[in-house]
Amino acid sequence: MRSICVALDAMGGDHGPSVVVPAALEALDKYQNLQLILVGDPAQIEAQLKATPNSRNPRLMIREATQVVEMGDPPAVALRQKRDSSMRVAINLVKEGVAEACVSAGNTGALMAIARFVLKTLPGVDRPVIVHSLPSSMKDHVHVLDLGANVECEPQDLLQFAIMGSILATAVDNNPSPTVGLLNIGSEAIKGSALVKKAAELLSNNTVGVNYVGYVEGDDIFKGTVDVVVCDGFTGNVALKVSEGLAKMILKMTYEEFTRSLWGKMSALIAAPVLRALKKRLDPNLYNGASLLGLRGIVIKSHGNAEQKAFSMAIRVAMLEVEKNVPEKIQHQMAAQLGKLQTS
Repeated sequence: MRSICVALDAMGGDHGPSVVVPAALEALDKYQNLQLILVGDPAQIEAQLKATPNSRNPRLMIREATQVVEMGDPPAVALRQKRDSSMRVAINLVKEGVAEACVSAGNTGALMAIARFVLKTLPGVDRPVIVHSLPSSMKDHVHVLDLGANVECEPQDLLQFAIMGSILATAVDNNPSPTVGLLNIGSEAIKGSALVKKAAELLSNNTVGVNYVGYVEGDDIFKGTVDVVVCDGFTGNVALKVSEGLAKMILKMTYEEFTRSLWGKMSALIAAPVLRALKKRLDPNLYNGASLLGLRGIVIKSHGNAEQKAFSMAIRVAMLEVEKNVPEKIQHQMAAQLGKLQTS
């Protein structure tokens, strides 16, 4: 098993080193082939290491960065005025080949802007896209994209998203022919905006190489009707936030219902295995780590308020994409599939 090196933006997100450092140590303990570079203020990182038992690990390094991208910073400010931010330095390490992936819980807009500027997009990719896996009833998960990188899209953009999402699902899920659906307000051909209808027309071309099965609705995401759901960034981000809020509400209501009375507490003891399975299935922390696809390198976005377990999961997502050579596969297959489309 070959070694994998991942750079972590130690200062990003709502919690900074207090979460990133323990999560890094947890990941190092779990994956013996992992090396991590903590990027940020050495004094704050060292203070957190001292506060964490058994924190010294030869596979953990520190790289100094003198600036921090704040959660409210506009992307232009982060890009032009904070060139020595922990986010920028971590991404630079990927460009330089020192690290094979970067993970940050920082400002999403800034992360996308910096990653696109530093790493550039792959040949044939016009816009990078944010993709995330969500739980479903019939499958382990469903890949949904775009989740906020591109609020306004053209039909060609959705076509590229579908190709990249299909390649990702094939690589990480070992699924040779993942099904792809366009998110719409109905499954009928007459429904939807001009954007969705034109994208559907492009995806229906047999030379695209995508197993496109048609329109899907919002509830199809959680049914697991398809393996990949494609939409514009505005729609996708709303769907993501609603799903996260719904999962938390269900877990909270279930807990309150079982603890409301003595009978409920007794019932909870009997139903404990089922409740644990439900929590594992719906816990957003277990699905943390969104990929910025289409870049010449691997960048993973963690939730800004992620706790230790969730950030550790984002590190695992980065490792998986390194192991599966996702950017290389997107580059090769994107060029081949779009080439066929142009000559058809």
